[in-house]
Amino acid sequence: MTTLTPTSSATDPTGPTGTLATWLAATTLDDVPGHVRDRAAHLLLDAVACALVGARLPVSERAVEAITALEGPGAGMLIGWNGRTTSAAAAAMLNSSFVQGFELDDYHPFAPLHSGSLVLPAMLAAAPPADITGDRFLLGAVLGFETGPRVGLALHGSEMLTRGWHSGPVFGTHAAAVAAGAVLGLDAVGYEDALGIAATQSGGLMSAQFESMVKRMQHGFAARNGLIAAALAAGGYVGIKRVFEREYGGYLAVFGEGHEPDPTQIGDELGRRWETERIAVKAYAAMGGLHAGIDAARALRADLDPERVERIEISCGEAAYHHGGWRAERPLETIGAQMNLAYAVAVALLDGDALLAQFTEARIASDDVWRLIDRTETRHDPGIDELGPTEKLTTRVRLTLTGGQSREHTVRHPRGTGNRPLSNEDVVAKYRTLTAPLIGTARRHALEAAVLGLAEQSDLTELASLLTPAVRPALG
Repeated sequence: MTTLTPTSSATDPTGPTGTLATWLAATTLDDVPGHVRDRAAHLLLDAVACALVGARLPVSERAVEAITALEGPGAGMLIGWNGRTTSAAAAAMLNSSFVQGFELDDYHPFAPLHSGSLVLPAMLAAAPPADITGDRFLLGAVLGFETGPRVGLALHGSEMLTRGWHSGPVFGTHAAAVAAGAVLGLDAVGYEDALGIAATQSGGLMSAQFESMVKRMQHGFAARNGLIAAALAAGGYVGIKRVFEREYGGYLAVFGEGHEPDPTQIGDELGRRWETERIAVKAYAAMGGLHAGIDAARALRADLDPERVERIEISCGEAAYHHGGWRAERPLETIGAQMNLAYAVAVALLDGDALLAQFTEARIASDDVWRLIDRTETRHDPGIDELGPTEKLTTRVRLTLTGGQSREHTVRHPRGTGNRPLSNEDVVAKYRTLTAPLIGTARRHALEAAVLGLAEQSDLTELASLLTPAVRPALG
């Protein structure tokens, strides 16, 4: 591994970029509270579960065949592909697409990105497993989990979705660069360079959600680009200095044009407020902005005969409306169903859940689902936008039944967020439920123990040996 001189400092240690780079370089695992370290390990376990689900999906198989034909074998391992390898950069991209493969992975409610799909693949590809200690890997995860959301908050988080950006790849290059940079031992100068190189590779269009496969890959682009940024910085390649505060061509100036970005968010309460603990673990296989609607539908379905539903009205905030309030039409792809409020509410009313079975091609094409979708109106409620940043996911579902009766339920904090987090025990239960059909019992237990015991591992050889064997297809 490359270790840079620890005495070097950022260009401007008091500016937004320098403050972050200096904190990253100075922070050790001992500086991280035990409960934050524990949560980070469980977030990694959740990402592993999602990767095992996503590894052999049809969309993932297409990507693996296309990219490995281009890149050939290499130093990068592929999760769930029986020892198949490719280049490190391509492995980071593909493994990330597995984590994102079925919309089961974590999300940040206020600065939307999928952190596990960024930090886990970038770190796995940054160096050979035998050269990465478990405590360094866990520290890299924490630093990545802390960086991505803070950069996103500086751009006002979900406003990026409203503007049509895929916010995760916009913020995510920095999270991946920092996580990989921790594995590579960057100092403050190295982190500043890595952040600058990552920033110039940020991007992603939210129109990817409708019918393309590329929504599954866009965090992968960010994981790959962040890895490349860290590797270049570790090699002494100079990046854009003070990238967050530059007035001309700077990251916040360009991505936040006309929206008054807030650079103070980047260094706000570093080491005191832990964004790692605000990352939400998903209870459903759908975009995070749909979860409040799913919860509301589940609450309304008790003693409900779906045949009596004449009208469904869904009211939500601006970001959720632009991201998930569009009109669904047949034929609807899986990715579209996982991004659409009307579909998610309909299937939750009918089935009482929104997991793998609710997003198969057969279920998406079912007439009972479309009967409800065709009776649904989704609208933007500006009042929800005024509730404050912690309640912008608020969604209200109102049902009108035959005979004129109505039922209504509002959810302010969907499961996994706010005062309803999924506990570490819930994360373990989710891991076990998702992976039970995919891998054998002994491997499942060993993998769980390896991830949750990262801090005690001298290297990642065992973890790699448990991740790479084949998995059974999640969709049969």
